[in-house]
Parts: sequence; structure tokens; C-alpha cells
Amino acid sequence: MTTTVPALGTQTAEGSALQAVLLDMDGTLVDTEGFWWDVEVEVFAGLGHALDDSWRHVVVGGPMTRSAGFLIEATGADITLAELTVLLNDGFEDRIGRTLPLMPGAARLLAELVAHGIPTALVSASHRRIIDRVLTSLGPQHFSLTIAGDEVERTKPHPDPYLLAAAGLSADPARCAVIEDTATGVAAAEAAGCHVVAVPSVAPIAPAVRRTVVTSLEEVDLPFLRGLLVA
Repeated sequence: MTTTVPALGTQTAEGSALQAVLLDMDGTLVDTEGFWWDVEVEVFAGLGHALDDSWRHVVVGGPMTRSAGFLIEATGADITLAELTVLLNDGFEDRIGRTLPLMPGAARLLAELVAHGIPTALVSASHRRIIDRVLTSLGPQHFSLTIAGDEVERTKPHPDPYLLAAAGLSADPARCAVIEDTATGVAAAEAAGCHVVAVPSVAPIAPAVRRTVVTSLEEVDLPFLRGLLVA
């Protein structure tokens, strides 16, 4: 299992202003954003409540405490946040145990970063138990460290997870490239001062200063990421 303890002194690639690449998980590397919504619909159906499809954009990409809390309040379901969190994690873990499709270009990009010695971190709002299951498909060897949503006091959209990841790789956040698929994740990365590549999975994301939007990871490679930091 990849350690979550910051690995101080990690070497950076010579001759590159790019010091590290920090990657989101759900919807960015693995095609699972739809899984979360399907599980939420299924769990609330069991509680006697139907979810409005418009809520999907509200709950995507954020911490489970936020999305679960919103759904409890919106439906009036008679369940505690702790109980719902267990049901959602159980349901999601069952889904990824059956199938876990990678996003197009994800495997190639991760292999390229490792081959060129680029320090990488997996930075997710998902809980540790989920990250460790997904890592069996992504390959723990592709990441220098991993950050889980239940291991930080404030997760996305706060900058804390990305600041922690940059510090763990001995990297300057301003010289890190972050790859995200949701507005919540983009907000966290930008608040940390990182350059962002957005690959929208559920809702559109507009380009902005220090933010490049692409349609697929197949458009992203190491020269592309290094080019983000060229003045």
C-alpha cells in the first residue's frame, strides 16, 4: 500500500520546471463518478426516497460528508450521516469490485510519469478504504504518496489536500500540475496555487488563468504538462 506519510526529499526531474503531478481519482483516472451517483440513488431508494437528477451536479466531486449531508437534508431521510457514509462506501466498494474502468489515456499517462521520474500523488476526496481498493487497478507503484479525504481535516474544495501532497513531494505548489475533473477539485487545486488541467466528467468547466481544459487524458502527456509552467 502506498504510504500517506510525506516522503521528504523526493527528487524532481532534471531540467524541468515541473516538480510534481497531483492527480484526482474518481472521474479523472477511473470512470467512477457515475458509480457514486448510482449508489446514492440505490441507497436512498432503499430508504424510500427518490433523488432528483439535478442534485447530481451538487454532490459530485466533493467530500462524502458534504454530499451525504446534502442528500439527507434534501430528502428528509431518517438516517444519520455516519450510517449513510457506511452504506455509500459499502455500495461503492461492491461496484468497483465488479468492474473498474480506467479513463482513456490514464494508464499511458501514469506509466509515462513514472518512466521519467516525475513525482506523483493521488489526491482524492474518497475515503482510504476506497482508495486502497482502486489502487489495485491503478497500480500503487505509480504514486509516491496518496491523500484520502478522511485523512485531512478539510478536504476539497479547500486547498489542504493539494498543499499536503506538494509538501509531501518537497514541491512548490506553483510548480505542480494538478489534473481534476470537477469544479470542486479545480477550486481546491487553484486555491493551493497549482496549475490545473481540467478534464470535465459531469459538468462543464471553463478555461481560466492557470487552468487548461481538455476533453480527455489522451490529450495530456509529459511535454504538455511541462508546457503549462513555461512563462
